[in-house]
Amino acid sequence: MTQLTHPHARELTKSVRATVLVFKDPRSQELLSRIERLAPSEANALIIGETGTGKELVARHVHHLSRRSQAPFVAVNCGAFPETLVESELFGHEKGAFTGATSSKAGWFEAANGGTLFLDEIGDLPLGMQVKLLRVLQEREVVRLGSRTPIPINVRLVAATNVNLADAVVAGHFREDLFYRLHVATIRLPPLRERPGDILPLAEFFLEEHCQRLGYQRACLSEEAERKLLTHPWPGNIRELENALHHALLVCRHQRVQPSDLNLADLRPNLPAAAAAGYAAPLEVSLEAALNALYEQNLDNLYEHIEATIFRTAYRYCHGNQLQTGRLLNISRNIVRARLELIGELKPAAQAAGQG
Repeated sequence: MTQLTHPHARELTKSVRATVLVFKDPRSQELLSRIERLAPSEANALIIGETGTGKELVARHVHHLSRRSQAPFVAVNCGAFPETLVESELFGHEKGAFTGATSSKAGWFEAANGGTLFLDEIGDLPLGMQVKLLRVLQEREVVRLGSRTPIPINVRLVAATNVNLADAVVAGHFREDLFYRLHVATIRLPPLRERPGDILPLAEFFLEEHCQRLGYQRACLSEEAERKLLTHPWPGNIRELENALHHALLVCRHQRVQPSDLNLADLRPNLPAAAAAGYAAPLEVSLEAALNALYEQNLDNLYEHIEATIFRTAYRYCHGNQLQTGRLLNISRNIVRARLELIGELKPAAQAAGQG
């Protein structure tokens, strides 16, 4: 069984990212084989998977297995920077390029020169930055903000996303040419619920890890707890599993984890199981009832009305946070903003800038 661990795992205890991957399940072993075939090439790679499935760990392994393994690996979250700072962060800036630029600064591309640059949440890049990123990939050089002098770079790009970039391309929110530039080597990372053979090895790892952190004696899982772990849908993937085991260690007795210690919240209706039992889950029933009521009203533009309602309520549910709204709906922030502008929930960017 192969195991990958994040080199700074203990610094990421509050992060949603996965800190360890194991490859015991047959699907995981197939994934590992694909990684090992793709890694030695110089091709740009795109890793697709839900939040918490270990995309950064896969990117690090791709780097480790490549000819660039002795050079830098730089990980950047594209959704972590305000739009006004993305260009400076990626490509660098010169002194005086903007207010507050008191000195010159290299961007992440320069920092990763000779190695691998990992861009997580690539779908959150604004369209303007997508154009500039494509040019950097084509020309293999960057121009710092406030400068006209190109700087040659030799970087392998590995990007990751938890949204469907092909849908974003169709919607006009992700550049088709950049999509194909990134889509050379694609690695699809299955969610934890689709690789059940990894669940118990991961659980054992987290039990041992957190026992060491907490100074506890070695703990174990009861058979009932193991069954509960294997049947849970894991919407939060590996990070949810780690949090569940951490909580269990704090409350279990005699260093033996029982099902009640795991504190698992099933946020998704188990629709396949409900259908097999001959009835619909409560959430599905209420949703169908609401849709049927709308159908009876014979509204004009019904689809647009439903879509607008989904975006509006999701945006308000997330307290006006576009990034969180995108994560809730599993789409990019660019698509969220475009839809919110279309339905009048947000002012168009150009109009807002003009009023500012």
